[in-house]
Formats: sequence, structure tokens, C-alpha cells
Amino acid sequence: MYSSKIIPVIISGGSGTRLWPLARKKHPKQYFSFFGNNTLFQDTIIRLKGLANLSDPIIICNVDHRFLVAEQCQQLGVINPTILLEPLGKNTAPAIAAAALQSLKYSDDSVLLVLSADHIIDDIDSFHNAINIANKQATEGKMVALGVLPTSSNTNFGYIKSSSENNNGAFKVEEFIEKPTLSKAKEFLEQGNYFWNSGIFMFKASTVISELSTYTPLTVKAVRRSIDRASEDLGFIHLDKKAFESCHSNSIDYAIMEKSINLVIVPFNAGWSDVGSWSALYEVSKKDQNGNVLSGDTIAVDTSNSYVNANHHMVATIGVDNLIIVDTPDATLIASKDRVDEVKRVVKSLQANEHEVVIKNRKVYRPWGWYDSIEEGLYFQVKRLHVNPGAKLSLQMHHKRAEHWVVVSGSATVTNGEDIFTLSQGDSTYIPIKTIHCLENKTKQFLEVIEVQSGSYMGEDDIIRFEDIYGRVKS
Repeated sequence: MYSSKIIPVIISGGSGTRLWPLARKKHPKQYFSFFGNNTLFQDTIIRLKGLANLSDPIIICNVDHRFLVAEQCQQLGVINPTILLEPLGKNTAPAIAAAALQSLKYSDDSVLLVLSADHIIDDIDSFHNAINIANKQATEGKMVALGVLPTSSNTNFGYIKSSSENNNGAFKVEEFIEKPTLSKAKEFLEQGNYFWNSGIFMFKASTVISELSTYTPLTVKAVRRSIDRASEDLGFIHLDKKAFESCHSNSIDYAIMEKSINLVIVPFNAGWSDVGSWSALYEVSKKDQNGNVLSGDTIAVDTSNSYVNANHHMVATIGVDNLIIVDTPDATLIASKDRVDEVKRVVKSLQANEHEVVIKNRKVYRPWGWYDSIEEGLYFQVKRLHVNPGAKLSLQMHHKRAEHWVVVSGSATVTNGEDIFTLSQGDSTYIPIKTIHCLENKTKQFLEVIEVQSGSYMGEDDIIRFEDIYGRVKS
């Protein structure tokens, strides 16, 4: 009776991740992670292992993260994920609608397990038990929210009030409450039938589309158009921009969860933490004797109760308390710990002014690896190229710039005009304007190259491709 496929729907990233990613370690494979050897994104997939009838995931992410997401799936042996690319962030309701409509195109009416890529869950067995209970409810047509047994009167989470009637581990939802005051949160904790809203949901694809069609029909209409007009490129599904832009930005909570009469909650107590903000990350991290969480090259003098992440330069603090300080190659954030969630105000201001930091990423991922724009000026640009084992850049040419490659680690197979040769660490080559060239890593080790571009124009659109193993040559 309960043999429906479970399709994980993982929502990873949004427009704000361009400015200050939740985590950007120096190692290129770290994506939204500070804990363990895997990233939080990968942990979200790994912790599902052992569930019955589990399908490959549907992943919804920003277009800038697509190659990183694909690579991390490949590392885990997830070879057939469906990766939907949002042209812009519209919150969770349109994203979930897109996943549901996409799943209905290629599968039976499966159960969707909606997850965020920035959660920590310690007790996997308890988590699986809650999912199995929720799956039974979802298969019967219920909308299911997983509620976390609160351990404190935390005001950073929404709360869900449940009834007392137990239906095989599930309870009818009586009320959704937005982030409460401290006094209210204390009342909820004492009463015992209030749970933190984890943002983890289960429902059949047809059920959530039916509910969305009832409460926000224009969202379903717009998302359906974006799915119908979607294009596929290198295995990624690009949602149609014009159609998706017409969606109203809306959370799944506000769109249907706070309105539906078909909603139940399954409580669970599995050591859950939401590290979707810097303050939350501080709370779950190990602290020193002064209450600080220090990451990277830091010096903390008379500093207490602060989170300092030096991801670019050394960061030194003197005589400060209760601060969040995050230094990345793109920007530096300094905020009071109790106001750090207001970073969205900064992002909105930068977006309104079309500031470069929210338009152009310094680190850009490609199917062959990534590049980091180290420095640029009027007639030059310096990039660090990181080429994965077995990867190859396209055979290409530029009309307006020359390039100078210096190998700093690994071994490169280079095509420079009519010559093909190998460069080892410390070797270099100069590629004149309008010379056909290619860079390839035939080894099993990572290849690092410093590329110095010089000329009148450095834009990515001055790339004429002749051959490309990733299908990027335009006819």
C-alpha cells in the first residue's frame, strides 16, 4: 500500500548566496559546508541512504551552482539527478511547484520529500522513522510537515501547533506561527504541543499541485509555462526565464501550509539544526574558551562570543563582542550577531543598484572545473584555473585578447596553434590573439594554471569554440 517512490527534492541556494555563501572553504569542492569531509549538500543526500523506494533526487539551484552540484552528485554516485535551474530566486513555493510538475512528466504520482541543503541531523534512525510515518500519510493524500521537538524557546524559527489526537504518529495541524516573541516561545515550550517548523515536507506531487492550484493558481500557471518552455543543456533543465519571472515570490509555508485543511505534522527528535544563517552556524559550532568560533587566518584579542571567518585575508579583532565577521573574496560582512539575518536588506540594496558583487561571481564553475578571477584592470585580467582530472577546456580562439598560461601544479596538455605539448609545474606558454588553443588535464591529479589575459576586451563572449566535449559548440 505504501510502495510509492520517494523523490527527494533538495532546494539548495538562492540569490543571496552570491554575496555571502553559507560556507565557502578554500577547497573547491566545499559547497555550503563546515562539518566533516562532506558538504552539507552531500550530507543531505547521504542521510537518505537506507530509505525504501528512494529515487534519484530533483535538485533546484541557481544557474551559477549547476556544475558544482553536478560534480558533488557524481562524487556520491548519484548519476541521474534532475537538476532544475532557477533563472532567479522566487522562494520555495515556485521551486517546489517546478519539482512537482517535472516529476509528473516522467514518473507516476510519487511522494516528494522536500529538503533544504543547509540542515544538520544527528540521529539518522529517528529521522528515517519520521520519514516512514510521513510517507504513509502522504501516500494517503495528506500534506505532511516534519516538526522538530523544541529544545529551547528559540525565536528564530516558525512554530507549528498540533492537536492531541495521534494518528499512527501523525497529528493534525492546528496553526502555523511565524517567528514568535520570546515570551510566546516560552509558552509554546511549556505547553508541549508546539514544534519548530523544520521546512521538511512530504506530499504526493499531485497533492501539492492541487493545493497550490487552490490557494495560489497563478503560481502554478506560471511555473507550468516555465516547465513547458524549459530548455536542456549539458543535462541541466533551464526553467524558462520569462515565465518564471512572472511568479510571485512566495514561501511554501505562506502559499499553502498556513491555509491547507489537509495538513498533518509528524514530530521528530533527531538532533536537527538549521544552519541557514551565520548566527545559527555559530550556535552549532564548537567554541573556544571565550565563546568564539574562529575559522581561517584569524587573530582575536579581547574578543568574545563572536564568529570570525577569514576566507580571504587575515582578520584581526580587538575588543569586540557578539559579532559576526565573514571575509570572502567577494565581500566582507560585519554584523551584530542578533541582527545578522538582516543581511537580506543589504542584498536587496545591492540588487537594486545592480552592484557588481551580486551580478558577477569572482569564482565561476564550469563543467571542466572552475576559475577564480584574481585581478583585473583596463587591459588585463588574471585568473586561476582549476581543471579536474580527465577534463578539457574547449578548443577555442579569441579575437581581442592574448593569454599567457603558467602551470603551478599538475601536468597540462596544451594545444597552441599547430603545436601540441605538455607543460609541467613551472612551465609556461604564450598564446597570441586569434590563435586556436586548448588546455587539457589527462592525469588523475588536479591541474592548477595561472592565466594572464591581455588585450582590449576580456569578456567571456569573446570565445569562439571549435570543439567541445561538453556540447557547447554553437552551430
